[in-house]
Amino acid sequence: MLGFVLLGVGSGSTGVSDVLQNAFHFGSGGGTSISKLQKQTDKNPSDATAWRDLATALEQKQRTLEAVNALQRYTALRPQDQTALQELASQSGTLGNKYATDYSAAQAEASQQASPASTFAPPSTTPIVKLFTDPAALQDPIAAAVQSLSSTKQSTAYSKFQEAQKNAEAAYQKIVALTPTDATVQIQLGQAAQSAGDNKTAIAAYKAFLKLAPTDPLAAQVKQALKSLQATTPAVSSSSNGG
Repeated sequence: MLGFVLLGVGSGSTGVSDVLQNAFHFGSGGGTSISKLQKQTDKNPSDATAWRDLATALEQKQRTLEAVNALQRYTALRPQDQTALQELASQSGTLGNKYATDYSAAQAEASQQASPASTFAPPSTTPIVKLFTDPAALQDPIAAAVQSLSSTKQSTAYSKFQEAQKNAEAAYQKIVALTPTDATVQIQLGQAAQSAGDNKTAIAAYKAFLKLAPTDPLAAQVKQALKSLQATTPAVSSSSNGG
């Protein structure tokens, strides 16, 4: 449901495997405290170096959401920094994975968690139980509350997941604009866009990857992903056949 793209990696590719498997931890903020760097950015929001160092320090503490925010501020000030954009995309993807795990946990909880009152409930043939189980009649307020809480958890996690994937997609789109002939970035954009539910961008990126690297070991898997996307988005497919 979350639309993850899990492409295998193999030797001899255009470098996709190396990029997809690496975490990005650059910058020079290792020796400065987070609180001090935060004060610097508060005092001077246009200080790109402070934002960069803050992002690095936050990453080292695995405060991923805050690191993403700091990298967004930095890349707004330094839009040509491809390394930082890659790092932003990577950290956004890490954040998305966390929210996907939260979503799965909430989904499992919803399927496993019975109504707290069910243990003490009378036989199902009694009039009161029939009343609560009749969709047109009254509903068990405890069961309804539990279901509502589980639904809220799933909805919140899914919304956060999509936001993280959209942030990753936006970062990769900026990198593509800077390096349009980089096949690796095209496949990264395709994966992020597909996870974000942006099938049109994903299709275009996968087509660009296949055009740039038709013999790459990942080409067969990309073709399968592209075929699947085109089958589920016929309007996008027909309007994008020119590529």
